[in-house]
Amino acid sequence: MGTLVAGAWGLLAGGALVIGATIAWFVQVPARVVAAVMAFGAGVLISALAFDLVQEAAESAGVAPVVGGFAVGAVTYMLANKLLDRFGARHRKRSQDQQPTESDQSGSGRAIAVGALLDGVPESVVLGASLLGGSGVSTAVVAAVFISNLPEGLSSAAGMKQADRSARYVFGVWSSIAVASALAAAMGYLLLGDASAQTVAVITAFAAGAILTMLSDTMIPEAFERTHAWTGLIASAGFLLAFTISQLGD
Repeated sequence: MGTLVAGAWGLLAGGALVIGATIAWFVQVPARVVAAVMAFGAGVLISALAFDLVQEAAESAGVAPVVGGFAVGAVTYMLANKLLDRFGARHRKRSQDQQPTESDQSGSGRAIAVGALLDGVPESVVLGASLLGGSGVSTAVVAAVFISNLPEGLSSAAGMKQADRSARYVFGVWSSIAVASALAAAMGYLLLGDASAQTVAVITAFAAGAILTMLSDTMIPEAFERTHAWTGLIASAGFLLAFTISQLGD
């Protein structure tokens, strides 16, 4: 039962990507609005990382294992991202004309899809793992992932449309990522069910390191490009919202 519940939460969070992509495909959303929502989502996710993932992991396993897991996660994401950059996935979260077309770079469509999967899986694993304590899924983490996924799907789909990707490609990618998010959350719960608290904490820290690196590499640059001096303030508003949800949830 717990595996199905974890999968459902993962599907809900991943579904925000499809919602964002749908909005971008049918509505001409101003680039500045997309960037502002992206900054807000980044702030929300940073707060969840700090107060609901890393802090709790450190309380469970100690500082040293969590620092190690976080650092390895950050480096692993960076290396994987650099590899995907070579195949045309560097600007996969950009809403304007930065994404290459298939004629510009053959195979870039596949690389962007893999990059989207790389971005979404760590968040979903964390969602599944958060159910292991028996107290239910973390409201703050679910809210953070959902709120951050919405502008991710919106911005990236807008960029895909600018790059002449078809509707079949765009919605195929985000629907697949939503399903993959559900599976990753379910597997996170299933595979870590018998793991020690220290193992779960280290894996959570690993995912948190990957998520923070993803934010810095993909979401924040897109936000700053359009909102400039407002980026920090908007991200701070998102941070405070997630912090408030976390504290009320406790």
